[in-house]
Amino acid sequence: MSKDELAQEAIHVEHSVLREPVGAQDQISAAFGGFNHITFRQDGTFQVAPLIMRSERLEALQGHLMLLFTGLSRTAAEIAKTQIENLSRRASELHALNDMVAQAIDTLRSESDLADFGRLLHEGWSLKRRLSDRVSTPDIDALYDTALRAGAIGGKLLGAGGGGFLLLFVRPEHRAKIRAALPTLIDVPFRFDTSGSRIVLYQPDGW
Repeated sequence: MSKDELAQEAIHVEHSVLREPVGAQDQISAAFGGFNHITFRQDGTFQVAPLIMRSERLEALQGHLMLLFTGLSRTAAEIAKTQIENLSRRASELHALNDMVAQAIDTLRSESDLADFGRLLHEGWSLKRRLSDRVSTPDIDALYDTALRAGAIGGKLLGAGGGGFLLLFVRPEHRAKIRAALPTLIDVPFRFDTSGSRIVLYQPDGW
């Protein structure tokens, strides 16, 4: 099965079989791996284009990101459903979020200060919170505001929102300050993956 077929099958299972009102970017990202620009078309198809960056630039981006587990649980499908119900009333926010994609790509491919990407993350998170009152919570807002005061430039909750993992854009020299300011959150080390989903075969007898 190709990566494209795998992603489509995963989307079909969640959307059509389980009937969960969730997005499709996670399934595609998990299937393909790598750093990509994913375009979703209105007919339900998608296009995955690798985002070509200098290795030094990609390493610098990696070094500016922190992934923190909030310990707060939520049901992603329920939160996504509220966002979908509000889409017709949030056209301006959606258009603004879409326009930011090109800005983010230009920033990553250029030689400009990477902090510009962090500011886009902050702006995007501010817009996403307006899509539904369930995207964030007072507890999440307090954690995010604490991170900003400790030196974070931007960030966002991963997934539908409401809890889970908080991704922060932080200059490397400020990482220790962030950890000290948010001692109850788990700092999760991660690396960008380029392989995507693979079949793993375990053969204990070696045959």
